[in-house]
Amino acid sequence: MICVNEDISDIRETIKRKILDEIEHRSDLSDQGIIELIDNEIIMMRKTASVGFKMRKKLRRELFYAIRKLDILQELLETPEITEIMINGTDNIFIERAGRITVCEYCFESREKLLNVIQQIVADCNRTVNEASPIVDARLNNGARVNIVLNPVALNGPIVTIRRFPEEPIKMDDLLNYGALTNEMAVFLQQAVLQGESIIVSGGTGSGKTTFLNVLSNYIPVHERIITIEDSAELQIRGIPNLVKLETRGSNIEGCREITIRDLIKTALRMRPDRIIVGEVRGVEAIDLLQAMNTGHQGSMSTIHANSAKDMLGRLETMVLMGMPLPLLAIKKQIVSGIQIVVQLGRLSDNSRKVLEIARIVGIEEDEIVLESIFKVKM
Repeated sequence: MICVNEDISDIRETIKRKILDEIEHRSDLSDQGIIELIDNEIIMMRKTASVGFKMRKKLRRELFYAIRKLDILQELLETPEITEIMINGTDNIFIERAGRITVCEYCFESREKLLNVIQQIVADCNRTVNEASPIVDARLNNGARVNIVLNPVALNGPIVTIRRFPEEPIKMDDLLNYGALTNEMAVFLQQAVLQGESIIVSGGTGSGKTTFLNVLSNYIPVHERIITIEDSAELQIRGIPNLVKLETRGSNIEGCREITIRDLIKTALRMRPDRIIVGEVRGVEAIDLLQAMNTGHQGSMSTIHANSAKDMLGRLETMVLMGMPLPLLAIKKQIVSGIQIVVQLGRLSDNSRKVLEIARIVGIEEDEIVLESIFKVKM
């Protein structure tokens, strides 16, 4: 917990033990019931300890978070300005606020408590993480993305990285106000989505690819049937009644087999989609997405990690080769036929995110894919 003097820490632990003992005998206690128990114990505590009003209020909140929520994480998650939480073991916690990373004043009281919080997170989204399977991607109820790495992979673990997304999805007007792109770019992209052109959003880590994919989805006609496919559900698509959301699943010790993005794309093709939106392509599923884009699912979209639009094409070719040993020229023809627009995003030195280039794939010349820049920011 947040560092306080030992007397308060002892009081908190005493109250917590009493309430946990009570919960064992009254498993039907509601959140309000827990709060009432905490309040009663704090009232009793005041007879033996001199604790001010602010500290009592703080104790009440911390105890409730520790018993029913995600302990110290809960307060961080409820702070809107915090966009990223990085936990390196029990004592080293960092947060990102307004693009700046700082050390957090909170710490977990023990490794066991941190592990309990981790198990609570993965259980809520039907995932598993342990020493036998020490890496997992998960999500919180508020849509925040969680990556967890345990020992023996993480030597100073457990390591937890949480990326928060706005409760209300960012819209194109917001991006325009932030200066992320121009009005001309926005109009062009709106028309591209409405006309059913397939789009790849490319960029480095933290450049805002998922956010931008959400923004583009606002232009999809409401009568279409959309299927989203993600490792961990992050997309916040609103206003589409006929929306299907699919999420991958890892294998577990209970015998459940792994369900990959590749499996989900193949299944989605049997679900009569107008468009398929894949949160991120990073492996052999690239071939299946390209085939979907080439078989009547125009207007499909995805994101790919790459430093430029040209680099994105090279990465896509490599990922397709990982899944199927096709002639390189055949892969290039599939790309040219299936994808029309590449949007390249970047995160600048001042932590702002911008559209650096919008390019159209126009064909193949001398066995190389030709990109035509429609918009390009001069750096």
